[in-house]
Amino acid sequence: MEKRDLVIDYVANTYGRDQVSQIITYGTMAARAVVRDCGRVLGHGYGFVDSIAKLIPMELGITLEKAIAQEQELARRVNEEEDTRAILELARSLEGLTRNAGKHAGGVVIAPSALTDFTPLYCEPGGGNVVTQFDKDDVETIGLVKFDFLGLRTLTIIDWAMQTVNRLRKNKGESPLILEELPLDDEATFRLLCACSTSAVFQLESRGMKDLIRRLQPDTFDEIVALVALFRPGPLESGMVGDYIDRKHGRSMVSYPHPKLETILQPTYGVILYQEQVMQIAQELAGYTLGDADILRRAMGKKKPSEMAKQRLIFVQGAVERGLTDDNANYIFDQMETFAGYGFNKSHSAAYALIAYQTAWLKAHYPSAFMAAVLSADMDNTDKIAAMIVECRAMGLDVNSPDINRSEYAFTMRDDSNVLYGLGAIKGVGRGAIESLTNERTTGGPFVDLDDFCCRVDHQKVNRRVLETLVRSGAMDNLDPDRNRARLLHELPVVLQAAEQTQRDRESGQNDMFGLAEKAAPPDTRVHGEIPQWPVLQRLQAEKESLGLYLSGHPVKYHRPDLKQFTSCRLGDLEKRIPRDKEGNGKSYGKRGTPMVLAGLVTNLRRRSRRGRFIAIEDHSGQIEVALFDEIYGLYADLLDKDQVIVVEGKVSADDFSGGYRITASKVMSLSQAKSHFARGLKIAVQGPVETLSPVLQSTFAPYLDGNARVMVEYRNARARASLELGNEWTVKPCEELVAALGELESVRGARLIY
Repeated sequence: MEKRDLVIDYVANTYGRDQVSQIITYGTMAARAVVRDCGRVLGHGYGFVDSIAKLIPMELGITLEKAIAQEQELARRVNEEEDTRAILELARSLEGLTRNAGKHAGGVVIAPSALTDFTPLYCEPGGGNVVTQFDKDDVETIGLVKFDFLGLRTLTIIDWAMQTVNRLRKNKGESPLILEELPLDDEATFRLLCACSTSAVFQLESRGMKDLIRRLQPDTFDEIVALVALFRPGPLESGMVGDYIDRKHGRSMVSYPHPKLETILQPTYGVILYQEQVMQIAQELAGYTLGDADILRRAMGKKKPSEMAKQRLIFVQGAVERGLTDDNANYIFDQMETFAGYGFNKSHSAAYALIAYQTAWLKAHYPSAFMAAVLSADMDNTDKIAAMIVECRAMGLDVNSPDINRSEYAFTMRDDSNVLYGLGAIKGVGRGAIESLTNERTTGGPFVDLDDFCCRVDHQKVNRRVLETLVRSGAMDNLDPDRNRARLLHELPVVLQAAEQTQRDRESGQNDMFGLAEKAAPPDTRVHGEIPQWPVLQRLQAEKESLGLYLSGHPVKYHRPDLKQFTSCRLGDLEKRIPRDKEGNGKSYGKRGTPMVLAGLVTNLRRRSRRGRFIAIEDHSGQIEVALFDEIYGLYADLLDKDQVIVVEGKVSADDFSGGYRITASKVMSLSQAKSHFARGLKIAVQGPVETLSPVLQSTFAPYLDGNARVMVEYRNARARASLELGNEWTVKPCEELVAALGELESVRGARLIY
């Protein structure tokens, strides 16, 4: 992804800049965009237009007509609101028209002579680079060859990881690692693959791919090549994947349509998997040349009836001439035709499989260096960073909090089991500020305390807002002896003011003019008196705001003592509770599902489907998708805000395609609602004279009486202790508010709900 432009420049210089160009793309006025454009032009406020646009479903290929038919609220507004109707009528007349021109992400054309001999060119006003005015389909139609120059993020990850690995090897006196010389039969790599520990492994990281790996258990490089080719909708839906897996594990017999095809089909257990195999069969059985075989492959892929009838005649005639019967030749052609529709280009698959293997090898042998590179490649994507941190923990790696004395801009390997958080992944702290403080750290040594830091950094780049963000993220914890972020934030204004004055004095030279003035004593910027540490949840929330994720803990984990009393299990333990069959799927548990109560933090409000909506929840151990039918969603929509902890009752089933799990919700509760719902009693520990204690408890309990929870009391005074259960007139409504109210009483030493 870093050097793609250099490759395009190389091609332009090699073949001539008048013969090389990128390809234009045309943006059209899609349903949502055209509504926003029309509303703006008609002079309506953003909020009004936005409320209409958001009623249009986020579905591929959605049109305004379909949206009005699907969404009752949109249809109602069109019928009842004149302004809405005017916007939609104008939008429908413009929908689908070309709105703007852009540049194709990867497409490059190399022409045999000047491009203007074949296509008009387009140049943006003030732009330096031209693009073809024909789009990718028209460019191909007129006979030009187009190439895809993909900027592959994985190659950058491999490059960064290799730099770290080879620095380590050099420090140990070992020879550098050469990627192209890695053995393709490494046991540790295949153990990692078969354990489905393939998050961050190129092409093999999706849940569906992990499920396929679990079923296949690849043990050779050729089977990694096959994995890439098999994991596509065609093979998955056709049953071809099941045939391949059953034959690999000996559950089905390997057979060949003809003895001559054994050599060609043996690597894929008799299954026609690759387009190259179709071409080889045509060569071997019917005498095709390679060029003719490629024409056959393309004809089969495009399924043109007239061309297929023509190719069948040629194939059967050639096969009969070489000793096959007419029926056998037609049967083999039918087999080729069936599989060619699903066949994949093996050379493509092998190239991808090699990169997949290399990333898996690095993950198996240098996990810390590899994961640091993976995290650095997605520093602008908080969701991916959060997912990769979960993977790091599953691998036994700790991701340490950012630290201004050790962290670099990117994530770095600290040692074999620790990755150091990159300062560049802190929200609102730009590259300029980070480079400024790391340069100062390099020249002046580590920062000693908050005063030292504020006196040394450039306040033009590292301003107060940046400093506050660094404190909230935990990056400045080491500047306080107690790692007290509350105290650092409290002291910051005074320290910063003193540091700015010191820098101004230094720049003006007033303190040491002619070297005669005595050096002023540094101001006392310490805050006198104790500043208490932030509560755990406040600290986590500050991390969430500055990092975009919870790093040093998780809200669900903090509530775990209560949650484990009434939830079925942690999300990461679902696989133990809902096992899969020997092929790795969960169909036998399927449609009915297993009744469960699960809890998690809402992390993703996904788009709706025709029958309802899907959200994702996570805890510190895993994630699950929650399906909410429309009537259920309507009941609980107000609870489904991002970053809220919710408790879901429903039926959990395995999702065979994704390899994960899904809970179909029947009830959703907030955490406090769930505690009240599942609590069966209240236990309090009290002390003091009974004559003063009783009225205090009575007045505290009064607003919460007439519930169904029994109250257990552990009483203690100077002479005795006793445990007792209060009578029916003291049954209460169990809730956190009552626990909090009891906690404020001087005579109550503790209060908790019992489940």
